[in-house]
Amino acid sequence: MYDPKPENKFTFGLWTVGNTGRDPFGEPVRHQLTPVEIVHLLAEVGAWGVNFHDNDLVPITATAAERDQIVRDFKQALADTGIVVPMATTNLFSDPAFRDGAFTSNDAQVRAYALQKTMNAIDLGVELGAKIYVFWGGREGTETDAGKDPVTAIKRSREAMNFLCEYVLDQGYDLKFALEAKPNEPRGDIYNATTGNMLAFIETLDHPDMVGVNPEVAHEHMAGLNFTHHVAQAMEAGKLFHIDLNDQAFGRYDQDFRFGSVNLKSAFFLVRLLEDNGYDASRHFDAHAYRTADYDDVKAFARGCMRTYLILKEKVARFNADVEIQELLAHIHADDGSMDGFQGGYSPEKAAALRNYAFDRPALGRRGQPYERLDQLVVELLLGVR
Repeated sequence: MYDPKPENKFTFGLWTVGNTGRDPFGEPVRHQLTPVEIVHLLAEVGAWGVNFHDNDLVPITATAAERDQIVRDFKQALADTGIVVPMATTNLFSDPAFRDGAFTSNDAQVRAYALQKTMNAIDLGVELGAKIYVFWGGREGTETDAGKDPVTAIKRSREAMNFLCEYVLDQGYDLKFALEAKPNEPRGDIYNATTGNMLAFIETLDHPDMVGVNPEVAHEHMAGLNFTHHVAQAMEAGKLFHIDLNDQAFGRYDQDFRFGSVNLKSAFFLVRLLEDNGYDASRHFDAHAYRTADYDDVKAFARGCMRTYLILKEKVARFNADVEIQELLAHIHADDGSMDGFQGGYSPEKAAALRNYAFDRPALGRRGQPYERLDQLVVELLLGVR
């Protein structure tokens, strides 16, 4: 019952299961799989889709002929397996040209090259079926604020997004953008560090309807934030276009662990938010297997991400059907209707009535809520004893 199905819309990036285990302190421990091999691996474990950065698929040094052959082979692998491409993105952080940023670089040639590279990558993503295009500004930041003006950086970011929105419209593409926030790493500080920053930034664009967010568990947890709350804010604003699922110990470097492997209760509340609110876009696992893994264990990692999500989805259904839990929630949210006249929008009459209402402040302060009992029931549910 925990086997993935296409309707779950589980996806992985070429860079996730294809990660070779290299880190800042060690060389690769797994051989590099080709994009075609990765597609077949994902089909074997039951994934629905594959996502990619432009250079995950086509090396940055590839000739036009090499590019065309790689794309042909990739399309054939997609056709052979039934794997789809829901999302694509651009690598604007690995090449030395982007050592000081892409869209926010102080070098005008770098900013122009970043736009050119992104337009080419958008073309490739659309060619392969992508409907969402993600932007993660991994180098858009500073180590010292002496070198960049943050106001100028915001303006440059806006100019780039406006330019690329117009490009998509001009080409007639059916494509939306999703902006991904991260507080730091690889830069000391990255601009637009949280999902809330991104949501505010989007409203300043020329085409805010085309742009949403792609929040990631690890990125918000790095900053010690409640990821579920940030996803809820994006969802309530109609801006949750895509989501990156993984796991992360609070306050650490970007760990990108298997989904649900660290903060199981947080993962449960996230799945509950998505499932109870009818989220219907990709559930993308932007995570990496441990450096200790061989490719058999990488497959176990990928299956584990999907299996944990489906187990937690079942736990959500049990939560919603649990009589004791639902009775507690009904008690917590009970409303006798006495405040109905003060709810909703403002009116002078409502304000006057509210000013004249006599509240029993000491009585309000004596009211408790059974949150300890409720939370324990959630823990017991997750531990499998309910």
